[in-house]
Amino acid sequence: MAEAKLKEAAKAKIAESTDPMEKLRNHCLSQGYAGILSLGRLFRRMDKDRNWTLSRDELARGVSQFGLNLSEDDINKLFKQFEKDGQTGIHYEEFIDAIRPPMSGPRKTAVENVFKTLDKTGDGVVTIDDLKGVYSAKNHPKVLKGEVKEEDILKKFLNLFESNSSVDGKVTKQEFFDYYTALSKAVDDDEYFLTIVKMSWGM
Repeated sequence: MAEAKLKEAAKAKIAESTDPMEKLRNHCLSQGYAGILSLGRLFRRMDKDRNWTLSRDELARGVSQFGLNLSEDDINKLFKQFEKDGQTGIHYEEFIDAIRPPMSGPRKTAVENVFKTLDKTGDGVVTIDDLKGVYSAKNHPKVLKGEVKEEDILKKFLNLFESNSSVDGKVTKQEFFDYYTALSKAVDDDEYFLTIVKMSWGM
C-alpha cells in the first residue's frame, strides 16, 4: 500500500535528517497522507486571535504537541528561517507551505480544479452540502441496499481530511492541498496521480 510505504520511508528519514525542517516534514509524512493536514490544523487552533502568526514559544509547543522532540537549537533555526522582523512571529501558513513536498504543475492544477468543482458556493470551504451538488452516492451498493444513507457516504469523503482532534465537517483549500501534497509524495507517476484524484471524487 502506497501510504504504508510513505510512512515507513519517512520514519527512516527522521533519524537521518539533520535539518529541523526536514525532520518535521518527515514526521508529518510518517503519519500518512493526513499528517501535514493535522499539523496545519493544530497551528490554526493555536492561533486564538487569528493573526496568522505563531511566536517562538507557540511554535515549540505546537511541534511538541505534534509528537516531535526537537532541541532548542532546532526550534530556533526553524523560527529564524521564517521570522520576518524579529518581533511578530512567523506566518504559519507560509510555514506549512514550506513543509509540503513539492507537486508538479499538472498535479497542482488537478487538485485546484477538483476543489473548485467541489466548492460550488465559492466560499473556499467544502461541506457535505457542496458535495451533494457535485457528487451523488445514490448508486453506492450500501445505499442501494439500505445499509447506510447517502449522507454517510459523503461524510466518509470528508473524513479523509479530518484528524482525531479536529472534526468539523469542513475542508478548506489549504487543508485540501495539505492532504494531496502528501499523497503526491507517495505516487511517482503524474498520470496515475491525476487519475486517483479525479476518480476519488467521481469526476
